[in-house]
Amino acid sequence: MRKTAIFLLSALFIILCYFTSVSAISVFQSDLELPDSTSEQQSMYRIVLITQDIDTPFWDEVGRAAKQEAEKLGVSLEMWGNYGSHQEDFLKNLEIAIQSKVDGIIIQGLDTKEFQELTKVKASFYGIPIITIANDVSMDESLRRTYVGSDQYKAGKMIAQQLISDMGATGNVVLLHNDNHAFYQEQRLKGMEDIFMKHRGIKLHYANTATTRDDMIAATQDILNQVPDADAFIAVNANFVGAIVQEISKRYQVEPFYIYSFDDGPESLTLLEQGLVDGILKQSPDEMGRLSVQVLTEWLNGETIPLDSNGYITEIQIVKATDVP
Repeated sequence: MRKTAIFLLSALFIILCYFTSVSAISVFQSDLELPDSTSEQQSMYRIVLITQDIDTPFWDEVGRAAKQEAEKLGVSLEMWGNYGSHQEDFLKNLEIAIQSKVDGIIIQGLDTKEFQELTKVKASFYGIPIITIANDVSMDESLRRTYVGSDQYKAGKMIAQQLISDMGATGNVVLLHNDNHAFYQEQRLKGMEDIFMKHRGIKLHYANTATTRDDMIAATQDILNQVPDADAFIAVNANFVGAIVQEISKRYQVEPFYIYSFDDGPESLTLLEQGLVDGILKQSPDEMGRLSVQVLTEWLNGETIPLDSNGYITEIQIVKATDVP
């Protein structure tokens, strides 16, 4: 009897040891799998792309390419923006992104003290990298990591060269831009001026205004009154081009005038297809979207440090109305 009891107790002890061992191994294996799961979560960065002009052909293409690249790289990307150039809403989006402590911000550059304050002080405080896209700003004033987009100085030169090729080296040329002296517009203007100044027969006239459409229309009306013998118009800010065509068509036939702009305005491509604009400077919004996400992710991964402060320049070309099918 005693031997039987000892045997049963021994068997029970062995069984308990077996199940204890199995449980311990299960827990240990579960713990071993946790670092992979945590590592996978940590590799998912949250990036925000912020623009002033959402739902336009140019920015739609930027956003589409950026999202495709984000999916490919396994990062989270959100596109924030507003309809029309409302600076307060734009800056509010930037402030919210910073306060949300996102991992990185890709943003259309804006030359204001408020923008500089947010990027240079607040974003830097939280260690959030800023990349400007399409519209650059001064690196010293913003502490942006890099820029992805067109060489705007070269773009200005190309527009001026095309106009002279089409019109000749004599005529009154009107340049329309904003009065806030945006960095990217200043670069475009400088490129144009460096070409036009080589030709004594070209006389330049400037019109600048705020960003609302009413202001653009008023500025176009004023310059038409001041320069009734204008031969050509260049919308340095592409948002101007619709107002230019509208106001010219109220007074004259549009066809005799040479009208040029850039493709980042909401009406640029439509007016080109209609033959109401002679040519536009075509940029590469898809390349901007893809490349901006790529270089920011590489920086976050520690693969590319530092980023090229001079920027990553994307392709540009002139497209004329005669080239459109």
